[in-house]
Amino acid sequence: MTFEANGRRRFLQGLGSSMMLAAAGGEGLRHAAASSSFSASASAESTPLRWPKPIGSPVLDSLRPVIEHSRDVRTDVDKIVEVADWMAYEDLPMPDYAEPLDIGSDPDKQIDFIMVTDSIDTAFTDFSNHVKFQVDYMGQHWSDSEAEFACLRRAMEEGIPILDGRYLAKISREDLNKIFAGNIEMPMLDEKLAVLHEVGGVLAAKYDGRFSNFVHSCSPKLYDNGNGLIDRMVKEFPRFNDVSMYDGHEIKFYKLAQLGLWMLYRQIRKGGFRLEDPEKMTAFADYIVPAALRILGILKYSPALEHTINTYQLIPRDSTQEIEIRAHLLYATALLREEVNKIRPPELQIIIPQIDARLWLPYHTTFWPHHLTRTIMY
Repeated sequence: MTFEANGRRRFLQGLGSSMMLAAAGGEGLRHAAASSSFSASASAESTPLRWPKPIGSPVLDSLRPVIEHSRDVRTDVDKIVEVADWMAYEDLPMPDYAEPLDIGSDPDKQIDFIMVTDSIDTAFTDFSNHVKFQVDYMGQHWSDSEAEFACLRRAMEEGIPILDGRYLAKISREDLNKIFAGNIEMPMLDEKLAVLHEVGGVLAAKYDGRFSNFVHSCSPKLYDNGNGLIDRMVKEFPRFNDVSMYDGHEIKFYKLAQLGLWMLYRQIRKGGFRLEDPEKMTAFADYIVPAALRILGILKYSPALEHTINTYQLIPRDSTQEIEIRAHLLYATALLREEVNKIRPPELQIIIPQIDARLWLPYHTTFWPHHLTRTIMY
């Protein structure tokens, strides 16, 4: 397979490239902030919680304790209905995805590349000065996660076996730093090194060093009585076990586990990778989609959380604020998908990752501040 030069951004262009700020109830950025009073009215507080219809996702099923008891985040369901009234008429295709670099047509090699990159697809901005990791390669300028892809593709070109778990299990910090030579040192380099050692060790010990062998050993479902792809990823690879505790309840997010499989499904579902239940995926709980939902007026933050985000203060991993932001992102996008599908005809029904993609494109470069959390999970 030949990969197009602008990969992720190019495939998303078909999802709608205009900034739909005016469509969001006629609100611009500043008006969205001014109208976002967090305190719910007495009538709103007495309204029964609306819950998305079950889709067979343990992630979505785990969120109720957070949504019911949030201190700093809430979801405006009326605004979801309002946004769906215009979003439903957009194209929202099931995209054919292409990574931005040519790694050949072998589906197993594509699985290996996507899953290795996915395992460290996190934290590309320096938390101290907000500078993004960037690199020039093959006559193009790459930024953020695409810079990671470019560096790993460059390493392959130089003969470095970065898709082999036996190499990853023993790679040194010095060698990884050379692979990620760019405008700044790769953010969270030491944490990424630890992830590669962990992932590489499992692959070397159980799957002849290859992610493709792991994928082929699983049921072609996300969840299948413990033998599904996500079932086994979060059990066998701790780095994918993206969970947090909230008031004694385990809240599941599984951001990178789902994202990696979504990329495989989009890219090689027509040959080399089979997934029977993509409809069980949620959105991918990251930094950008909450900001998009915040701009659209769907997510409401307490004054304290609003101030923390607007002044670029770090929000600790596993804090109630971080968990609530991520949980409400997943809850709101599930409801938004339901409202959109109420309007669309049967042959144009969508799944939640298509909503995620629609929100990511216009807002991944927005100047509106998003929350900052130092974590390897997203």
